[in-house]
Amino acid sequence: MKQDKQKALGRLERMESQVRGIARMFEEDGYCVDILLQIAAVRSALKGVKRMLPENHARHCVEDAIASGAPDAQCETINEL
Repeated sequence: MKQDKQKALGRLERMESQVRGIARMFEEDGYCVDILLQIAAVRSALKGVKRMLPENHARHCVEDAIASGAPDAQCETINEL
């Protein structure tokens, strides 16, 4: 879990830097195609983080709910997926 969290935070920090770069490109009247490419890169990176979350939820939250033996918690956690 800690490794996944660090990986996600690293990606988010890189995206933050990319978004600042995009803003700078706008301020400096950057080439539109270059800006679009950078926006596409940020969207792709964000999708990567988005894909990590359900897997992490299944590996940790669902496992914990199953281990708890509480049917209500199990159903709720599985339905969240």
